[in-house]
Amino acid sequence: MYYLFYGFLYLVSLLPMRGLYVISDGIYAFIYYVLGYRRKLVMDNLRQAFPEKTEKERVRIAKKFYHNFIDSFLEVIKLVSASDAWLHKRFTVDVRALDELYATGKSCQMHLGHTFNWEWGQLVLTALTRYQILVVYMPISNKVLERLFYRLRTRNGNAFLPAPKMKEAIVPYLSTQYLLGLVADQSPGSMHNAYWVDFLGRPTPFASGPEKGARNGQLPVVFASIEKPRRGHYHATMKIACMNAAAMPEGELTREYVRYLESVIRQQPDMWLWSHRRWKHPWKPEYEDRWIDKVTIPG
Repeated sequence: MYYLFYGFLYLVSLLPMRGLYVISDGIYAFIYYVLGYRRKLVMDNLRQAFPEKTEKERVRIAKKFYHNFIDSFLEVIKLVSASDAWLHKRFTVDVRALDELYATGKSCQMHLGHTFNWEWGQLVLTALTRYQILVVYMPISNKVLERLFYRLRTRNGNAFLPAPKMKEAIVPYLSTQYLLGLVADQSPGSMHNAYWVDFLGRPTPFASGPEKGARNGQLPVVFASIEKPRRGHYHATMKIACMNAAAMPEGELTREYVRYLESVIRQQPDMWLWSHRRWKHPWKPEYEDRWIDKVTIPG
């Protein structure tokens, strides 16, 4: 089954990008207008995040988001046959922050959000930094898709560490100078252990693991963002958030990341994954001791 699926995707991946985007446009029309996949959720999220915008403006963002969402899947399929040289022409990265950190001899963490197209970005980054790249991820339940994605994601030597076994999986790399990439806007598993902060106008839980790991390892941290100048082309930038997370008060790193992520989303809102249930957990007074924001605790 896997080889039949892979063979089919290989043939599809041979199409030029303009052909893949024609397919993407067709899928978009079906997903958005016919199925209405999570359209109510997306619009509810956008109303919460951008109350100052008109409904027409929010619909425009939603439509662009769905285009980016579908494009990202077709762009992953392109990886089945695309060369690294081809990929580097379409995804550029400013790695000056990483060069500065690597020269210190320290490992580091990189925090980024669910912005497109992170699958291309991690492959391109391999050739641009001397860090051993590690990425924490959630395995896909479908075995065929998990095998495919794992093959594509690790083709350039990056190590993908399954989140449920992250502590054991990272052990072989602790003696190396590594960059640990974390999608730091994941919804946490435990609300009582999460950090709570105002995010886009709503009390929101953020996983405490990224900050705790950086503090325990006394690691520097970089924040990363991805822009999309035009269809099929991306540019990533990074900024150093701190040189030693352990030197910061608890919660400050997470709070600064949330403010950074908000600014990234507001600059190009259609690039963020609005279809996930980021606000599925309501605020409760019992979480008060986990509130880290400088704004007033919700009543």
